[in-house]
Amino acid sequence: MRRRLVTAACMMSAFMVAIEVTIVATAMPTIVAQLGNFGWFTWVFAAYILTSAVTAPVYGRFADLYGRKRAYYVGAALFLIGSTLCGFASGMGWLIAFRTLQGLGAGALQPLTITILGDMYRGEARARAQAWQSSVWGLAAIAGPIAGAFIVEQLSWSIIFWVNVPIGIITLLMLGLLFHEPKTRREHRIDYMGSALLMLGAGAILLALIQANDLPLLWFLGLLVLGTCLLVALFVNERYSGEPIVPYALWRVRSVVLTNLGAFCIGIVLSCTTLFLPAYVQGVLGHGARIAGLVYSAQALAWSVASVLAARIMARTNFRVAAACGGVLLIAGALLMAMSTTVYSVTIGAIVVGIGMGLCNTTFIVACQAEIGWENRGAAVSSNLFLRSVGMAIGAGIGGAVINFAIARAAPGAGDAVRQLLTPATRALLPEAVIAQLADAIGRALQGVYLSAAVAAALALAFGLALPAALSLTRAPERP
Repeated sequence: MRRRLVTAACMMSAFMVAIEVTIVATAMPTIVAQLGNFGWFTWVFAAYILTSAVTAPVYGRFADLYGRKRAYYVGAALFLIGSTLCGFASGMGWLIAFRTLQGLGAGALQPLTITILGDMYRGEARARAQAWQSSVWGLAAIAGPIAGAFIVEQLSWSIIFWVNVPIGIITLLMLGLLFHEPKTRREHRIDYMGSALLMLGAGAILLALIQANDLPLLWFLGLLVLGTCLLVALFVNERYSGEPIVPYALWRVRSVVLTNLGAFCIGIVLSCTTLFLPAYVQGVLGHGARIAGLVYSAQALAWSVASVLAARIMARTNFRVAAACGGVLLIAGALLMAMSTTVYSVTIGAIVVGIGMGLCNTTFIVACQAEIGWENRGAAVSSNLFLRSVGMAIGAGIGGAVINFAIARAAPGAGDAVRQLLTPATRALLPEAVIAQLADAIGRALQGVYLSAAVAAALALAFGLALPAALSLTRAPERP
């Protein structure tokens, strides 16, 4: 019973992170209307994404050195304090600052709950528990928009940031009372320099990728160079650190390397097929936001169902088969989306991608832990999630660049017209010739984006097929 309650607490923690993304996205138009400064709109998301991504590996390593509960408590406390303060923000600047604080804590929530489940379960039971946790994202994809719309229309936008506070407090209490982990008496030294270099270096590169479409070329290149230099300095620092924040021994484990590279590839697929889905449904096909939301929800539900299915496939075969099935479906789904001309065909493609994501994501997360012992499991899981975030940033940059180039080439200076194209009411005000021109340009650009996703999916398939055939839930000896 205690293990089930801890599992429930981990799922609640995953739900906090998942619904934070969907519910805030729904409420942002209302928030911007009240706080102003539309030019800072993207930073509300970028600040959260950047900080949560770059802190995940740090939390993972701290959890290995000092225990899961300590690291989780620090992250959850920062997340809940940031969530509370976001509701009191009096301007966009304050909201971005508080979202940054939220992100500094959010980096702990998902990787550490996955790590805790990995500590408690073995074999098929581990895959099943982590698959159920992954399926929570499908529930959040439906509950978030519905709850967000109701709250901003009937109550106040501040409440969307406070929804997670009682959930987080209950999660902290449950883990504190019910989760017991082995005590480590050995003294440790925190690699402060390595932590700083990792966060600053990865942060600079992610910032350049996320804001690629808005940054001047010199700033973009400068951030990439700065980030690369800091990561090189990290490599040098870690060679001489007694307890490095990035344990390079992990990168000599074949399963860890392959699953992390696979996670990077599916991150690209996820951004290319998900972020621009509303633009295709609304801008090219001419449907409203409700239809776009239904298509997105169908994809999220398919992901959830496939996450549970992945556990069964891994139990009956091995990691290679499960990852290969997911990779094939990702390729097929991306190609279907590239060839789609109706809302029905793009929905089918999105569902196929969702199934492939559920299979690949769950398999890569479970397989990256298969040959890793307790002392490095946090670092293995957090590096997997971190590389998926990097892939998502690159995918977003690729998609945005392709679309902006296509629009600039087909209709220079048509930015306002493109915004009008995305809602039925304003779309009706545009001349038919302009609608046809812009819809064709966006449609052709998105075909290129979906084909890019297919290429990334093919690489994910290759990494999945390269996993050792002997590695499975029943034949995966854990390292001491």
